[in-house]
Amino acid sequence: MGYVEELQHVIRHLHKAKAAHVASVPVKEMHEGTTLWEGIVEVFDLHDHPAAKRVYAWANEAENPKRSKRHKAVLHIGPVISPQAAVRTAMLQEFSSLGTTEENRESQKAKTANRSA
Repeated sequence: MGYVEELQHVIRHLHKAKAAHVASVPVKEMHEGTTLWEGIVEVFDLHDHPAAKRVYAWANEAENPKRSKRHKAVLHIGPVISPQAAVRTAMLQEFSSLGTTEENRESQKAKTANRSA
């Protein structure tokens, strides 16, 4: 299975719709002169999806050594109107979930410390 077909499979699984590849767009997301993400975002038209006509997808190397890749498939809805916006949205979502995880960890430590006291 090729890369585009792999992403189509992920899109079908996540969004329950068939996807037709229409473009490959290079994206470089920077903040204060530092590259935060750089890669190619694949653009697909969606068929029979109730809310979106397009989706942006890509894969990154996974941080977990047991998984080779992490796939992203972001629907063209609301503020997500381009490949760049899709990457930005995915990054913000990851950052938010990391913060939540860190907050949960700190909360658990505090609860454990309170029980010990």
